[in-house]
Amino acid sequence: MLSVSCCRVAVIASLVAAAAATVLLNFSLPSSPHVSATDFAGKLSIAISLPPPPPLPPPSSSRPPAPAAPPPPVLQPPAARPRRREPSYWRMAPEEALRYAKKEIMAAAPVVDDPDLYAPLFKNVSQFKRSYELMERILKVYIYQDGRRPIFHTPPLSGIYASEGWFMKLLRESRRFAVADAAKAHLFYLPYSSQRLRVSLYVPDSHNLRPLAAYLRDFVKGLAAKYPFWNRTGGADHFLVACHDWGGYTTTAHGDLRRNSIKALCNADSSEGIFVPGRDVSLPETTIRTPRRPLRVRPVLLRHWGDGRDEDMRVYGPLPARVSRRMSYIQHMKNSRFCLCPMGYEVNSPRIVEALYYECVPVIIADNFVLPLSDVLDWRAFAVVVAEKDIPDLKKILQGISLRKYVAMHGCVKKLQMHFLWHARPLRYDLFHMILHSIWLSRVNQVELHE
Repeated sequence: MLSVSCCRVAVIASLVAAAAATVLLNFSLPSSPHVSATDFAGKLSIAISLPPPPPLPPPSSSRPPAPAAPPPPVLQPPAARPRRREPSYWRMAPEEALRYAKKEIMAAAPVVDDPDLYAPLFKNVSQFKRSYELMERILKVYIYQDGRRPIFHTPPLSGIYASEGWFMKLLRESRRFAVADAAKAHLFYLPYSSQRLRVSLYVPDSHNLRPLAAYLRDFVKGLAAKYPFWNRTGGADHFLVACHDWGGYTTTAHGDLRRNSIKALCNADSSEGIFVPGRDVSLPETTIRTPRRPLRVRPVLLRHWGDGRDEDMRVYGPLPARVSRRMSYIQHMKNSRFCLCPMGYEVNSPRIVEALYYECVPVIIADNFVLPLSDVLDWRAFAVVVAEKDIPDLKKILQGISLRKYVAMHGCVKKLQMHFLWHARPLRYDLFHMILHSIWLSRVNQVELHE
C-alpha cells in the first residue's frame, strides 16, 4: 500500500488493495379611488383624477408662462419573447440530424449559473450543455442481437470490469436511447464483453491474443455480410465498450474496426497506436484491482518516498499493521489532501475514481494516459498530473500548490462526484450518460458540414 499522511502535503496511494467497489449503484394596477384604467386600441393607459389646480397668477412681463403639464405616460404590456422552435428530429435522416447537432453545438449560447452543472469542471460548459440536450432529444442506438453468449450480451456487473457491464445493461434498458429500427439509428453498438472474451478464448500463459482478435474480426465480418450498416460508413458509426486491459488489442485483426470505429476503453494508452485520441473514449475503471503483472511506476515511488520516512509524504508498500490499526485505507484517503494514482502495467487505474469518491485530489502519474471523459472535462481544475520523470520532485510539486488553489481543486472534486457514479436507474449527467455523451460527441465531430 502506498500511503501518505496529511501533515502539510498529505498523499495516499495503494499498490495492493482488494476492497470491492459498490455500484453507486400581466401586468396589474394598484387599486385606488383616484386611478382608472382604459384600454385604447390594445394600449393600456392610466387617467389620474386630481383636485382642480390653484388659479394661475396674473401674467407678468418678467416671468414666462409655466409650461403645460405633460400627458400621463402610456404603459405598454411587456412583449413576449419569441420562443425558438425546435425542429422535428424524428423526421431527419440520421446524418442530417448529426450535422444539425454539430452546428448547434458550435453556436451554443453562453450558459450562466446553471444549477445542475459546475462550470469550472468543463472545458466549455456551454457547448457541453447544448450537446447533452441534443443527445437526449436526438440520439438513437441500435444494439445488434447477433453474437453468442456469454461473450456477447452477458457482461460482468461487478469487479474491475463492471463499467462495460453496467453500460451494456443500462443502454439495453433505455427507452430513450435504444431503438429497434436500425434505419433510425445514429450509432450501432457491438455488445461484446472483453472480459468474457478473455475467459472463453485465452489459453493461460500462452501470451497469445490473436485468437481473441480473430474472433471479434470474424464477428464484424459477419455483420458486414448480413446488414448494410457497417459498409455504409466503414464502421465509423459503430462502437464498442471494453474495460479489460486487452480490450483494445481485440480490435487489431480488423482494419476498419481498429481505425474507424469508436472504442470506449479503460486502457486508454495513446502510445500503443490502438487508442485514437479525438475519436476513442477513455472509460473510467470503478473498482480496486490487485495487480497481476509487473509494475512500472510504483517501484519508483517506493524507491524515492517509501517506508514512510518523510513526515510530509508517507508512502508505503503494503500498509503496515502499526498504521492500519490506527486508520483504514479509506480513512487515509478521506484524511489526505492528495491521493496518488500511479499506473501499473497498463495506464488505467481505479484509484482515480476512488480518489474522487473520497473527496481527495488525485495525483495522476501515468505518461500517455488519456484521462477519462477528457473530451469535455478540464482535469487541470481538479487533478494534478505529474510526468513519470518528475517523481523525485513530487513533494516539491505538491508543496508548490497554494492553499487557495488546493481549496478550489477540492471544491471541484466534490462537484465532480455526480459525474462518476453509476445508478441502477440512470440520472442526468451520471457516469452512464457521461460515457454515452462522449461516444455521441465523437460521432458528431466526425460528421462533415456542407458548405
